[in-house]
Amino acid sequence: MKEELVAKQPRLVNRSRLLLLHDNARPHTAQQTTTKLDKLQLECLRHPMYSPDLDPTYYHFFRNLDNFLQGKKFNSDAAVEIAFKEIIDSRSPWFFSKGINKLPMRWQKCIDNNFAHFD
Repeated sequence: MKEELVAKQPRLVNRSRLLLLHDNARPHTAQQTTTKLDKLQLECLRHPMYSPDLDPTYYHFFRNLDNFLQGKKFNSDAAVEIAFKEIIDSRSPWFFSKGINKLPMRWQKCIDNNFAHFD
């Protein structure tokens, strides 16, 4: 893995400071935490806000689900559950892995677009 990182992102490997990637939860962004990280000379990579572009459920499955449900009407919760099970059962494992496998390309596209939403 390190060799791959050296080849693809040498600027992340050839550095004197440590890098830290964490989420945007309040404990990580609190003044006391950021002050301590600065004191330790840790550089924090910018973490994008939640992006539907990076969520396989959103960009792959929900889009497909929307198409499946187009024009359908349900008169009970049970009917909704049956329809949901129907779409899950009608999709192959390949369908789900295809959505997951798109993630690295979508991550790169997100970086290239400076974390702006894309379609």
